[in-house]
Amino acid sequence: MIDVTLQNFETEVIAASMTVPVLVDFWAPWCGPCKSLGPVLERLEVAYEGRFKLVKINSDDEQQLAGAFGIRSIPTCVLLIGGQPVDGFMGAVPEGQIRQFLDKHLPAEHELAAQAEAEQAQAILESGDTQAARERLAEALAADPANDDIRYDYVKLLIGTGQLAEAAGVLAPALSRIPVGLRFEALSQWLMALEFEATDPRGTWPIERFDQLIAENRRDFETRFAKSRLLMARGDWPAAMDELLEIILRDKKWADEAPRKTVVAILELLTPPKPKGKTAETGAKTAGGIELMGKGAVEEDPQATLVAAYRRKLSMGLN
Repeated sequence: MIDVTLQNFETEVIAASMTVPVLVDFWAPWCGPCKSLGPVLERLEVAYEGRFKLVKINSDDEQQLAGAFGIRSIPTCVLLIGGQPVDGFMGAVPEGQIRQFLDKHLPAEHELAAQAEAEQAQAILESGDTQAARERLAEALAADPANDDIRYDYVKLLIGTGQLAEAAGVLAPALSRIPVGLRFEALSQWLMALEFEATDPRGTWPIERFDQLIAENRRDFETRFAKSRLLMARGDWPAAMDELLEIILRDKKWADEAPRKTVVAILELLTPPKPKGKTAETGAKTAGGIELMGKGAVEEDPQATLVAAYRRKLSMGLN
């Protein structure tokens, strides 16, 4: 249990909730029901063994925080996940009801175990041992098949290490949903590009052969699209998008908008992940409506700049 003030709110509540659910208990020293609820919450935090973090905010001393959350009576508890309030309750609720409340929102033990495996896999991958990382991610996904983050990381690693058939099998459940998630559609496009290079006769062509055919017929969209597939397989993403944009400029609807869908997929693959526990912009407000303290220098990411530039190009091409 941690006492939170305006000074440590961003770190102990918002940032912390990016990795573990945070239960905020708004209380006051004069509040009788608060005195009975507090010990129950503290016992549950111990009993749940790290599945959530308990913090307490004195609503008398921290009126700005209480106002930001719209607190009208105490005790009031608010649960935050991923920087956002997701649910809450008021009053000195019995322990059994609090357990039901927590169980509705907190990850199960097998989900936590799977997430721990996935985090270890990422650490192993950073050390360069891709085989061990694949094994850890496979175990994590087997423990929690519904975890899309683990599935995505596992498929991406399989594709990146050339395990195309295995990647297709692991990706299949995500592609069977309607609608298909954008990040899984992106992985599918990347996988198809690598399969094109491996199985299509044009996969062995030099780029100059594609260019010769395109020079003879600027509207040879099939050749342009095949060239973009080969460029994707080779990791030349800007050149692949340039070729796809040429098709879009001439015929936006060609092949059921396959060029547009492929550019969107590439942009999704290239978009840098958001750092966990960080807010997207300085000067933004937290989930509780509290203005963030201070401003930090924003480091320009060349890949983010590239993605932004091609998003603009795609937008112009579609207008």
